[in-house]
Amino acid sequence: MARGLLLGWQSQEARASMKSPKSIGRITGILLLVHLAGGLMLPYILMQVAMPSPGFLENAAAHSVRIRTAVLLLFMSGAITVAVALTALPVFRRHGERLAVLLVMLSAVNLALHAVENGTLLSTLSLSQAYAERGGADAALFHGLSAVVGSARRWAHFTHLLVVGSWIFTFFTVMWRSKLVPRPLAGLGMLATVLQVTGVPLRAFLGLEIVTPMAVPLAPVYLSVAAWLALRGFDERQGPVIAETTAQAR
Repeated sequence: MARGLLLGWQSQEARASMKSPKSIGRITGILLLVHLAGGLMLPYILMQVAMPSPGFLENAAAHSVRIRTAVLLLFMSGAITVAVALTALPVFRRHGERLAVLLVMLSAVNLALHAVENGTLLSTLSLSQAYAERGGADAALFHGLSAVVGSARRWAHFTHLLVVGSWIFTFFTVMWRSKLVPRPLAGLGMLATVLQVTGVPLRAFLGLEIVTPMAVPLAPVYLSVAAWLALRGFDERQGPVIAETTAQAR
C-alpha cells in the first residue's frame, strides 16, 4: 500500500504542473460533495429500513439489496478520501509537507477500516438471511450470535468514525493554515469536527451515551466548504506557507 501511495504522489506531482490550484481545488470540492452525499449520508439512510424493532437480525434479510448497496457506497466513501488526499497533495505539500502526508495516510487507514466495518456488516446480513431461512427457529442461538457480530460491527464503526473524523479535522487544518478557503469557514470546520468526534466516537469509547446532536453541525459546514471549492477552487492569491517562512528567515 505504501508503494502504491508513493506512486500516486509522484503521479500527482507530474500532473500538478499541468493543473492550476483553482482547477485542483474544484476537483477536490466535487469529490467532497460526492463523499458527503454518497458516502457519509446515503449508506446510512439506506440501512435505516433494517433498524426498527424487532431489529437488524429480523429485518436485514428482507432488504439485502439495500444493505449491499450501502456497503458498496461505504467502500466508495473510503476510496474518495484517498482520491481527495492525492488530488490535493500537490497543492497541500506547498503549504506543509507533514500535514499533507498525514492526510494521505489517514485516508489509507480510513479505507482499511471501511473494509473491516463492511465485513462485519455483511456478516450480520448473512446471519439475518440464515435466520430467515430457518423461519425463526433457534431464535436464542441466533440472537446470541447477533449480539456478538453486532458488537464487533459497533466497535469497528466507532473506530472508523474516529479515524474519518481525524481525516476531516486534518483537512480543515490544512485549509486554515494555508488560507486556501476563507479562514472562518475552515475554523468552523475544525470546531464542528471536534464536536462530532467528542460527541460520538470518543463518548462511545469511554462507555458514555452518544450525543448525536453534537455531530449535526459538521454536515452543513462540510457542505459549505465542498461547495466553495467546487465553485471557486483553491484561492490562488495565497502563497505557500513554506515559501513565506523561508522568506522571513532570510
